[in-house]
Amino acid sequence: MTRTPSPAVRDVAIVGFGPVGQLLALLLGRAGHDVIALERWPKPYNLPRAVHFDDEIGRIFQAAGVSEKVAAVTDPVPDHYEWRNREGESLVRIDWSGTGPCGWPTASFFSQPQLEAVLSRAAEDLPTVTVARGCEVVDLEHTADHVRLITDGPCGPGEVRARYIIGADGANSFVRSRMATTVTDLGFFYDWLIVDTQPHEQVTWAPMNWQLCDPSRPTTIVSGGPGRRRWEFMRLPHESVEELNTLDTAWKLLEPWGRTPDNTTIERHTVYTFQARWVDRWREGRLLLAGDAAHQMPPFAGQGMCSGMRDAMNLAWKLALVLDGTADPALLDTYTSERSDHVQHAIGMSMALGQVICVLDPDEAATRDARMIAGEADPRRVLPAPPPPVLGDGVLRRTADGHRAADVGHLTPQYKVTHQKQTALLDSLTGGGFTLLTDGHQALDALDDADHRFLTSVGATVVALYSEHAPADGYLDSDGGYLPHMREHGHTAAIIRPDFYLFGAASTGPELRELIGQLREQLRHPASPGTVSPALPEPLLALD
Repeated sequence: MTRTPSPAVRDVAIVGFGPVGQLLALLLGRAGHDVIALERWPKPYNLPRAVHFDDEIGRIFQAAGVSEKVAAVTDPVPDHYEWRNREGESLVRIDWSGTGPCGWPTASFFSQPQLEAVLSRAAEDLPTVTVARGCEVVDLEHTADHVRLITDGPCGPGEVRARYIIGADGANSFVRSRMATTVTDLGFFYDWLIVDTQPHEQVTWAPMNWQLCDPSRPTTIVSGGPGRRRWEFMRLPHESVEELNTLDTAWKLLEPWGRTPDNTTIERHTVYTFQARWVDRWREGRLLLAGDAAHQMPPFAGQGMCSGMRDAMNLAWKLALVLDGTADPALLDTYTSERSDHVQHAIGMSMALGQVICVLDPDEAATRDARMIAGEADPRRVLPAPPPPVLGDGVLRRTADGHRAADVGHLTPQYKVTHQKQTALLDSLTGGGFTLLTDGHQALDALDDADHRFLTSVGATVVALYSEHAPADGYLDSDGGYLPHMREHGHTAAIIRPDFYLFGAASTGPELRELIGQLREQLRHPASPGTVSPALPEPLLALD
């Protein structure tokens, strides 16, 4: 329910209660922290926007305790994502079917109002979370130990005080406007008309999602969630935004696709300007940014909202440790260094795909088509090689000379394990948080009481894995997913962070002790992360 803000100093105030703000409130509230979310609009926005999330984001929903309810309002993709030229020839086929490495469908589509209803209800049901709708933040003041927010709007004038403020308030973020940070803008601008529809009849779309790479009008046709369909039409040079963004134009563009007022309802039509930019520093003292307030990207890789959800997951576990005194506040500086590098990978890939799709010159399109058809529509041959989606420098294992190790910072998979006769995905049995995976119990014999106390203090779960005949306090590697990989690389243990990224691995018991010591030290005395990496290099965007 919506509650009136109180004058108490909260742990966290979240400005903006869209999906990213809702997830932050849910994660921090479940961790026991006193959270207030301030949303300037009195009622939830009831029209579609984002439509896609991947298996990693499904795993995040699982960690937030809403997996079943989210699954009930989403459509997993049963087939591939295909790009075709205007003659209908396949240019690329990307397999989106089945289960991804994180144990969730590789790709899922949804209607944002339905997803937000799940997240907001789960957050508002927590006794630790207060949601104040109709409260716009109009000013803020810093004090020695908190920030004072001045609010106005339908909720009336007031104030909210909190130890930390998270701006999840969109591309025109008020919180960002009160920070001194700069913005890197790659100058990538395209206008597209987005038309969200509800067909009146039940239709099986095959493939579910595809892209028409026609230079006369590049068009995207995708699911809008259960019972919905989305078309996206690129603005042509001779068109103005105003003439494109009309209901009449939307119907004219839908007509060749067999969609008319007799068989379809248009829920929304609007023109979006796709951009590629990020904020250079996401933390300034007690102010932090997440989601569109920190970055925007073209939608061609489907990673806009996904990136915001990754922000929330990364920030939530770090802020929770800072708030309870387990970690030094300097830990929050690694939020920028880790996530900014990671989001630049997504922005670079989105731009690279856009440069393939947004071709209006017929000769250039013909050259593109010939190259991609010759590559047999294999994404590994016809699309730019994706950069490794690894975190930037931060809370990661270091080498002896102090540099981050080469094999850390990547997303770890999630497989089924069995513990005490219960078989489920790993995170469902551990409850989330830090996870220490070991090959049996042998490496654990090297740990002392201080190591175990530290693991307990950060909420870590020790998962001693066995290929068969696991003891009562052990876990059976039911899918055979973890132990073969660990043994192939000579690892006897690995520490997985709460956001599922690898902190580091160890080959022996003494190395495991050293690894735990590094994590302890990095939480208590975080090293200054390196400078944020520059924009992705040109070779990523080249299509030779």
